[in-house]
Amino acid sequence: MNKKITAAITAIGGYVPEEKLTNADLEKMVDTNDEWIRTRTGIEERRILRGPGKGTSDLCAPAILELCKKRGISPEEIDVLIIGTVTPDMFFPSTANIVCDKIGAKNAWGFDLAAACSGFLYSLTTGAMMIESGRYKKVVVVGADKMSAIVDYADRTTCILFGDGAGAVLLEPNYEGYGILDSILRSDGSGGAHLHMKAGGSLRPSTYETVANKEHYIYQEGQSVFKFAVKGMADVSAELLERNNLTGEDIAWLVPHQANKRIIDATANRMGLTKEKVMINIQRYGNTTSGTIPLCLWDWEKQLKRGDNLVFAAFGGGFTWGATLVKWGC
Repeated sequence: MNKKITAAITAIGGYVPEEKLTNADLEKMVDTNDEWIRTRTGIEERRILRGPGKGTSDLCAPAILELCKKRGISPEEIDVLIIGTVTPDMFFPSTANIVCDKIGAKNAWGFDLAAACSGFLYSLTTGAMMIESGRYKKVVVVGADKMSAIVDYADRTTCILFGDGAGAVLLEPNYEGYGILDSILRSDGSGGAHLHMKAGGSLRPSTYETVANKEHYIYQEGQSVFKFAVKGMADVSAELLERNNLTGEDIAWLVPHQANKRIIDATANRMGLTKEKVMINIQRYGNTTSGTIPLCLWDWEKQLKRGDNLVFAAFGGGFTWGATLVKWGC
């Protein structure tokens, strides 16, 4: 009888651009100030990808190459590449397709997955199922967004929140019970009215008018999103623990989507976790959308121990949200 296959995370890579956009910089651009931003969001600075011809693929490629170097594998050994993003280089070909070419992953097939800030969780669950099927041995899952491409830097309600970055994980088969153990994923399309990009798709194709009206930037009703996010992320994380007969004491780390410090705190409180068990780097990178959870793992990797129970939790526009239970196996 074959043992059950689980998808273990065996390597992590990350990349953020060098250029920093600080709260002090934003004070010169819009009517805001450092204290207001820090007290409401926890953000101090974010990274911005500058330069002509630079897209999300340029965030993904170095993150994956670092991951391959850590694991001691060639990009040619990658079977599948899944990129969670809402800022693809272009509608087609997919960013995954472009990245495979850039890194020399000649034997991989791949695709992009759009679920806003939950993109990494959705992609991770999808990648895990591919490993569990027994068909694939090395699946790379990336969360990456160049949010600066769709942020209006004259809109003080959104421009303070977002940054650019990418995080990547390698999934491989495991037979000892390590890896992705459970996920609860949710969506509610009616929430899209509160957080979306108005134009650029087939519903409202690009025109001079849509560009002039700034309809290709993020549109967000902050208070509505905040209320949904606090409840959604906290509820699903608590549900995940209950379903697996766990309490906060059994969890080594909460790895939350880095959207807002108050949402993170509410989720930790609901799970019965002290702040010492919560991974936070929002102050350094802001909200990198799909990139936040893997970038947390990248930053905190040295503190992770084999056998640690981790909960990944996210909430994104659409609405999309979810939580994933992982037993660390590295």
